[in-house]
Amino acid sequence: MQMSERETQEQIEMRKYLADPVQREQKAGTGAVETEAKAECLPLCCRTKVRSEKEQKDLINRLNRVEGQIRGIRRMLEEDAYCIDIINQVAAANAALNSFNKVILANHIHTCVTEDVQAGNSEKVDELVKTLQKLMK
Repeated sequence: MQMSERETQEQIEMRKYLADPVQREQKAGTGAVETEAKAECLPLCCRTKVRSEKEQKDLINRLNRVEGQIRGIRRMLEEDAYCIDIINQVAAANAALNSFNKVILANHIHTCVTEDVQAGNSEKVDELVKTLQKLMK
């Protein structure tokens, strides 16, 4: 594996640190300013959310169904299916993806946003507002 394809040990440790509010709380009074500065500089792709096994399985099942719908739409196109039939299937796939988004959004509000607000921060609320504005264009 090339270096760009795998995480460095420092990135792995930072992911764990960012995902663990207890660890962050313990380090808050220890002068771990350098660690906090590194956390501020991490790209968005390095943020993580630990999900329960059931939640992850349910989400993956939803995505698998959407993926199957998309493959079905492609097959319909390849087999010269009637336009309205394809449009109806695209609408169904969009609805399934929107349902997936609603589940992710609800979980985000109940966990990430709630924890941030309880900690006295509003960063996640601001992030959520921006995301909702994009979704509602």
